[in-house]
Formats: sequence, C-alpha cells, structure tokens
Amino acid sequence: MIEQAKQEDIPVSHAVWRNPWHFLAFGFGSGTLPKAPGTWGSLVAIPFVLLWQLLPGWGYWLMLVGFTLFGFWLCGRVANDMRVHDHEGIVWDEMVGIWITFWLIPTGWAWWIVGFAVFRFMDILKPWPISWLDEHVGGGLGIMLDDLLAGVFAWLVMQGLVWGWAHVAAGF
Repeated sequence: MIEQAKQEDIPVSHAVWRNPWHFLAFGFGSGTLPKAPGTWGSLVAIPFVLLWQLLPGWGYWLMLVGFTLFGFWLCGRVANDMRVHDHEGIVWDEMVGIWITFWLIPTGWAWWIVGFAVFRFMDILKPWPISWLDEHVGGGLGIMLDDLLAGVFAWLVMQGLVWGWAHVAAGF
C-alpha cells in the first residue's frame, strides 16, 4: 500500500505543467490557484457549457457519460500519482459536475449564473448522501461521485427553476 502524502507536501504546480493527465485533472491549471480551486475549476468549465449546449440533448448526455467514465480513470490515476486520496486541486470532478448541472437548461447569462451558484452550493454544502459518499468511497470513483451527485442535485434544482419560470412566464 502506498503511504499517502499530505496535500501541502505535493509540488502541485510542477506536476501539473509537466504531465498532461495532471493538467487535465487540475482543470487546465485552474486547480493550482491557491484559493477555492473547486470554484475556479467550475468557472473554467463554463465556456465548455456553451459548446455542449449546441449539441442535441442526447449528444450532450453522451458527452457527459464519456467525460464521467474518463474522469473515474483520470482522477484515480492523478491521485495515485500524487499519493493522495483526493487533492483539492483535482477539479475534473467539478467540471463534470457543472456540465451535468446545465444539461437541458436554457442558454443565457442568467441561467449560467444561477446554475453556477446552485452547483457550488451543493458541492460545498454536500447534503446527504453527497457527504457520505465523499467520506466513504475512495479512488477515482470516490473523487468523482460526490461532484457528480452535486451536479445531479443542482440539475434537479435547475429543472425546477426552469419549470417554475415557464409557468410564471405563461401566466403573464
């Protein structure tokens, strides 16, 4: 068994810039920022939402499945390389979580801002069962799973807001 290093002992910036898998897992380098790497990783993911929303709903869904499966492997590999359970700078999971949040959501700045806020709220608060998964599931699956579920919770909230907005707008 590999002894786990402390996060602060890992020379993150050097590994991220030299290794393409680390670069992806660290959200194209956004996870190296000193404060709130999950928030930065989520922000880096937003421009991709603009592209994914051009796809038909089933195409976006297939993209989510592919990036999720890739993320299980990617996050597990990078955590293993770094000898940590879930380094806070690994933000691929936040990126996929935010992409889930915006599946089948209308385009527009207002929706993107609300969706971002709802996802970050779910990811930071970690309501049950997200908190349980975060504490009890390891490896790439564990790194990804809590953020995937935060994305699903945020998606459900967004679907409710879209539904409510449509009914309010129809009433006027």
